[in-house]
Amino acid sequence: MDYIARGFIDAIGIILRFDGTFADIVLRSLFVSFSATIIASMIAVPLFMFLGLKEFRGESVVSRLLNTFMSMPSVIVGLLVMLFLARRGPLGYLNLLYSVGAMIVAQTVLIFPLISAMTYELAKQSGRSVKRLAQTLGAGGIHTATLAIRELKEFLFIYVITAFSRAISEVGAVMMVGGNITGHTNVMTTTISKYNSMGEYELAISLGIILLLLSSVINWIAYSFKEKGLKYGS
Repeated sequence: MDYIARGFIDAIGIILRFDGTFADIVLRSLFVSFSATIIASMIAVPLFMFLGLKEFRGESVVSRLLNTFMSMPSVIVGLLVMLFLARRGPLGYLNLLYSVGAMIVAQTVLIFPLISAMTYELAKQSGRSVKRLAQTLGAGGIHTATLAIRELKEFLFIYVITAFSRAISEVGAVMMVGGNITGHTNVMTTTISKYNSMGEYELAISLGIILLLLSSVINWIAYSFKEKGLKYGS
């Protein structure tokens, strides 16, 4: 038990010092996950809000496909992205493999189905009432989707920060395409895994505490927006 207590004491010291190496890992993690979340959200939210507002025969097929991709294991996503970015792959000329850019691509692919599925279901369940109102005002398809996004923004924001939480806690995909190179592509989750396997727990615990704090902040924000959205809906 002594080594556990000592590990936590040393971990608190690392956090308080917030030296260059520690700060580099934390900031890189935030940058990768934030970039991936922004890219995925900018594509998925308008696209699947627009699609979800439309009524067509294949709606259930779209929902099932999105939910299937949403549950895809992260290592499979990492493998697919790696195959595409490898030197002999179709995107090998970009030279992105084992870089921060590759990690952003992997996390974007990973969380895109999550944001898409939630946005699509929200559009079907709540957006179509907004659509009927917009149609009475003579709004077109794009304007209707824009209005629905504006009216449902609290719920959409919850989905976006949920996706961010999924991205920043991911290990498999970013390790495969980033390589966990010290000082270049190591992020919090991959560093925790590495130092845990090495038996050096101080840095792993300190990064784990930061991840836990981030998770708490994200959940607090999500709960606040959920309450606001429910209050608006009532």
